[in-house]
Amino acid sequence: MVPASVLAGVDRPTASERITVGVVGCGARGFANLEELLKLPDCQVVGVCDVDTFHYRENTTRKGRPYGLDPAKLAVEQHYAKQKESGEFKGVEAVKDYRELCARDDIDAILVATPDHWHAMVVLAALKSGKDVYCEKPVTHRFAEGQRIYREVADQNAIFQVGSQQRSEANFRRAVEIVQNGLLGKITRVEVGLPAGYPGPMGSTEKETPPDHLDYDLWTGPTQMMPYMRARHHRWWRGHSAYGGGNIMDWIGHHNDIAHWGMGFDGSGPLSVEAVGWTWPEGGDIYDCPVDFEMRCEYPGGIEWSIASKNKAGTKWIGENGWVWVNRGAQETSDPAWKAEGFVAGPKKAYDSPGHHRNFIDGIKSRTACICPAETGHRSITPGHLGFVANKVGRKLKWDAAKEAIVGDEAAQEMLMAVPYREGWSLG
Repeated sequence: MVPASVLAGVDRPTASERITVGVVGCGARGFANLEELLKLPDCQVVGVCDVDTFHYRENTTRKGRPYGLDPAKLAVEQHYAKQKESGEFKGVEAVKDYRELCARDDIDAILVATPDHWHAMVVLAALKSGKDVYCEKPVTHRFAEGQRIYREVADQNAIFQVGSQQRSEANFRRAVEIVQNGLLGKITRVEVGLPAGYPGPMGSTEKETPPDHLDYDLWTGPTQMMPYMRARHHRWWRGHSAYGGGNIMDWIGHHNDIAHWGMGFDGSGPLSVEAVGWTWPEGGDIYDCPVDFEMRCEYPGGIEWSIASKNKAGTKWIGENGWVWVNRGAQETSDPAWKAEGFVAGPKKAYDSPGHHRNFIDGIKSRTACICPAETGHRSITPGHLGFVANKVGRKLKWDAAKEAIVGDEAAQEMLMAVPYREGWSLG
């Protein structure tokens, strides 16, 4: 838990000057986001939401860090304990239904850290209620959901931040500036390395009665109802396409996002996408997302673009005059001078974020775009959506990025736009 002492000695704005936030999804990513928000003196977390009251993620016994609604509420209360003593802290609301937070007039923003299949539902409800939104990557589970979200953001004039936090790290910004200042010359190839998928069940495949502390029907939400098992629940849910897109969609919003940023493709995308060398996990239908995979793409300018589990994890741009590779805490360059301390790549400067959550709160206050807006995040993961379709139809897809449509393949286009919600759920 984050101690209240963190705020000791920090000048804290008055309540009327703080941005109030509700956090939806209190698992590992939700807690990571929550703790970042609690560090910001001009932000006030006033509500938390989760359908599971208390759990230990994938652990089957009481060990490790607890997650869920009750621990999140406690973390916020402990952090603001000093303010509570002075009468300034009015408490934090803990609810199971995100719509209760979205309906509150005293909340400025919603942070979404649910499993992927819930992103669109929560985000659209928040936007339509006049809230600004921070949403974890991938911004949506389905392609059509992403379109709906970035268009709704525009209609509402909302501030939106996708949780592709690598854009707010100096290491990635320095690599991007090397590319954008032309040190590599003409870019001929881009390699994006993502982790391989789950080779088999990552937990028990026994069909169980959901635990009492979990509202499994609400956790399932808009997607198909499947038997409860630990292999498809906390942490491991993204192995099945009902809930996520495996490690492709988990990581493409990080490393391909950086690749797009460097090349200036935030509002564009590939010309074609082909699925190559996909392999599948053992264990029947427990998981249906690939283990090994490659999306072999062509981008404008004749650039070969590989997004694959076989590539070195991270992002690599290769040009006529050299190359640069970057990952978290690491950078390699063909010219050692480019990664020397104090090196300046040139006059072009990439968006310099002071921190991903700080950037979000600043964006709300100034009404200026964050470093990773909704459409940017949607475009970064589009090759992943196209890769799944290309694999299913068994052929290369031509892509019109301006129209966001597959060219000359109605069956593939219909598959791309599908939003298979169960009865009683819709985007509205």
